[in-house]
Amino acid sequence: MNNASDQPVAFVTGAAQGLGLGISKHLLDAGWRVTLFDQDADAGQEAFDDLSPARQDRALFIAGDVANEADVKLAIQQTVDRFGRIDGLVNNAGIADPHSGSIEDLEWDRWQRVINVNLGGAFLAAKHAVQHLRPVKGAIVNIASTRAFQSEANTESYAASKGGIVALTHALAVSLGGDVRVNAIAPGWIEVGDWQKSDKRTTPSHSDIDKSQHPVGRVGTPEDIAQAVSFLLDSTKSGFMTGETIRIDGGMTHKMIYAD
Repeated sequence: MNNASDQPVAFVTGAAQGLGLGISKHLLDAGWRVTLFDQDADAGQEAFDDLSPARQDRALFIAGDVANEADVKLAIQQTVDRFGRIDGLVNNAGIADPHSGSIEDLEWDRWQRVINVNLGGAFLAAKHAVQHLRPVKGAIVNIASTRAFQSEANTESYAASKGGIVALTHALAVSLGGDVRVNAIAPGWIEVGDWQKSDKRTTPSHSDIDKSQHPVGRVGTPEDIAQAVSFLLDSTKSGFMTGETIRIDGGMTHKMIYAD
């Protein structure tokens, strides 16, 4: 792809840190132009500044709240104004809010915020991006979680939001059939401590028990998920796939665990 106008464009939410940043950098390395959309302006600017000059020419950081429709609509338009098109949407933005105590202690506002960001944000981004995805036969990749299929105690809002992502994925796939493919990835344990902004960054350290929980023998990395995202966005490689949720967890959810 010699001309910039021929390079595909991805809009990635929750892209300033963690998994979203890993996905964004992977796509930039693969020749995409990428909008990094995130509520944390400091993290986003730091992530952008850390890119090489060549990457910066193909990147755009926009600060905004994925649960705010005006922010999402504006960011999508700014992306089209800058790059002229959108070929791929990656709905990665998400927050976890484990609460202590029983469901009786879970405040409605806390529940609603998780649902609004994790599920509502994916809906809003799809709503405003689809008019640009249709003409180019683009693709959407939603980031769900293995928590859509199994849970720990006191994770009701997060599990519900990720289960909703799985359902939203197949609903959109049917509604947009023939124009836009829509798939999801359900990651397991992905280590993102070393993918945070500088004042929150940590050095990963995993015990033998941590590793042995996974049949592959290790904890996941953002690159593990980013490669799958790239595959699902590429219609030449995954053109017969839509409505699917792919579990990528090192086999952890297939391993029987017995309490002592």
